[in-house]
Amino acid sequence: MLKENKLRNLFIAYGIYIVLLVLIVLFSLLRPQAFLSRDNIFNILRQVAVVGISAAGMTCVILTGGIDLSVGATIGMVGVIVAYFISPDKGLGLGIPLGLVTGVVTGFIVGAANGFVVTRLHLPPMIGTLGIMTSVRGAAYLFTGGKPIFGFPKGFELIGQGYLWVVPIPVIIMAITFAVTYILLHKFRIGRYLYGLGGNEEAARLSGVNVTRVKYFAYIYCAFCCTVAGIVLLSRTNSGTPKAGTSYEMNIITAVVLGGISISGGEGRVTGVVAGVLIMGVLANGMIIVGLSDYVQQVVQGLVLIAAVAFDLYAKRVKNKPTFPAESEGK
Repeated sequence: MLKENKLRNLFIAYGIYIVLLVLIVLFSLLRPQAFLSRDNIFNILRQVAVVGISAAGMTCVILTGGIDLSVGATIGMVGVIVAYFISPDKGLGLGIPLGLVTGVVTGFIVGAANGFVVTRLHLPPMIGTLGIMTSVRGAAYLFTGGKPIFGFPKGFELIGQGYLWVVPIPVIIMAITFAVTYILLHKFRIGRYLYGLGGNEEAARLSGVNVTRVKYFAYIYCAFCCTVAGIVLLSRTNSGTPKAGTSYEMNIITAVVLGGISISGGEGRVTGVVAGVLIMGVLANGMIIVGLSDYVQQVVQGLVLIAAVAFDLYAKRVKNKPTFPAESEGK
């Protein structure tokens, strides 16, 4: 019994990495030359960069026990705002630096709006951020009239399409974002507060934690990460469209929950989220390589989300299950 419990606990702790390894081995055996090529590996990393950058921010929100459904709309809104400010053909042509600053301001406003509806209006995070998502997406269409904005200054494409040696710049940005998030969560006081809110919000409040301020930080940081992701996506596609980022929230939330961040908050590590993002990328890339259609991929992604949440609930039951003396002695 003791050995069985140890194996179960080991799988709960490291199951995400085992799944990633199994997927890599599986697709390597099915299509070794196509899947294991250096170009394909970097292609997987580049393809998951936008989701990965956003997932780093979503991690902070879910750790508090909340959720942000506006991430995809934020990516799209930031894209059209930045495109309008920097495009000399279809916009104001005010230059890349001012355009990037305007994008950051836009993300801050969306994040602050999410924080406001959750903390001041006391709406459930799912409902509040759903309302913000719908409003922001509608504002993006109103702002552009439903038309794309293109024609950017030379050099802007490097953000989403450039390389540093052989490594795509979006991959480097994703790595930096995860590193910053890791430091925030594990080296600064704000990280303990975020975990504390998810574990027991009332206890955190009684301990002197400014719950409202911490939640504002979580939603604003998430929006900032989505701002960076929106700029990367804009640079990669060379077109600011209001529909950019549509349905990204599902992939982002799936990657975070799959990575071991408890959907009820308070548990998980950002290193697991990195593995969750990679699993989503490997799974999507592998299914394309073996010839599965987009519809099959959508079915699989939905099942992965269900499995991730179900596993999270199972892990919680196992951790909260009392251990009786007979079990601890290996009886």
